[in-house]
Amino acid sequence: MSTFIFLVIGMIMVSFQTTILQFFPSWLGSPDLIFVLVAFIAYRFDWLRGGFLAITLGWMMDVTSGIYLGAYLLEYLLVFVGLRTVTVNSPLRESAYQVPMVGLSYFIAQFLFYCVLSMTVGDSLAPWSWSEILRKTIILTVATIPCFLLFNSLFEYLQERKAAARVARRKGSNRFRQ
Repeated sequence: MSTFIFLVIGMIMVSFQTTILQFFPSWLGSPDLIFVLVAFIAYRFDWLRGGFLAITLGWMMDVTSGIYLGAYLLEYLLVFVGLRTVTVNSPLRESAYQVPMVGLSYFIAQFLFYCVLSMTVGDSLAPWSWSEILRKTIILTVATIPCFLLFNSLFEYLQERKAAARVARRKGSNRFRQ
């Protein structure tokens, strides 16, 4: 159930990001909210469901706004695998590393994909701008905080609801226990 709900949230965020956020002024920037959602999925979902969501969201972004087909899909899948691998069984508290890891992974992903695209595309690629990528990283990191709070509260609500339904089913299934 939570996979379906987060898939619907992802669809809404893809449409919001590709339509409304494009009208924001360039100095304000438009954070990659799907990247934030994929990072949250890497922290909270298991490998199978999280991988499915990351691939599906990457595919949707490729279809709606991708210039180089497969770039978003590959980026989101690699970010999911990277964050999931780094944070599994981490001895640190989650709140201590989640938001900084999202900013760091965004910066690294942008740098790596720029390097790959510069080798494959060549001259048609815009020049690298440190100030631009740092501004985008800071905006994304700040946008991560309220998004994670919202996603986490929804995820916990869905988990509690699922557990309560399981307990209610178990309690009422035995007629002779009363």
